[in-house]
Amino acid sequence: MFAIGYVGVILLFLYVPILVMMLMAFNASPLYQLPFDFDLVWFKALAGNDQLLTAARNSVLIAIANTVIATTLGTLTALAFARYHFFGKSLLQILLIPPITIPWLITGTAMLIFFFWTGIGRGLHAILLGHVALSLPYVVIIVGSRLKSYGVALEEAAATLGANGWQTFWRVSAPLMAPGIVAAALFAFAISFDQFVISYFLAPVGVSTLPVEIYSAIRKGFTPEINAISTIIILASMAMMLAFARFSKFGGER
Repeated sequence: MFAIGYVGVILLFLYVPILVMMLMAFNASPLYQLPFDFDLVWFKALAGNDQLLTAARNSVLIAIANTVIATTLGTLTALAFARYHFFGKSLLQILLIPPITIPWLITGTAMLIFFFWTGIGRGLHAILLGHVALSLPYVVIIVGSRLKSYGVALEEAAATLGANGWQTFWRVSAPLMAPGIVAAALFAFAISFDQFVISYFLAPVGVSTLPVEIYSAIRKGFTPEINAISTIIILASMAMMLAFARFSKFGGER
């Protein structure tokens, strides 16, 4: 009973602030005054806020591009680590850990200096490069863990039955890797969409992502339009997660 109560308190601590924020997105008062007065005024105001919508579009586009690039490169890297032996393999695997453990503030500063030194500069392209660099280690580790869970026995069995390399990959390896790839892709999308430090350091003047724009808006004066767009993002994220859980079942029986 104590364990159930403890878990319940933790869940309340996590979800109550989110629920309050979502509820206030439908409150007509800009100062969150009670009693609650249901209204869609902040969603209507959001529809006319071009600056916030542009930042949201930038975040979505960068997150999608990052997901595709990081998941593809990370999956191929994990496959190479799991199935091949080559010089320097252990060192490369060890080098995947520091980008995860180093604070993003340090990573952002280093990327800003490096991009200016190499001529890449600041911009959406620089933000995308930074997000891919941050996401890759996570993808490699997640997909690599999935590869280790079933070994090479099934792939070797397919090869003994006459399947070539491509047939083995698409008919055996890819379906078995799919849950790990899906999880890694969702993780890469979340890292990119939610990334503030790298985006703040690498965004040029006049261009921003949603986290940077929300930060700037809060500094100028909080507006419930932020609650509105946050509510939309939360509902979209929940719908996407439920869709993946329902139709893929993450490797379970269909």
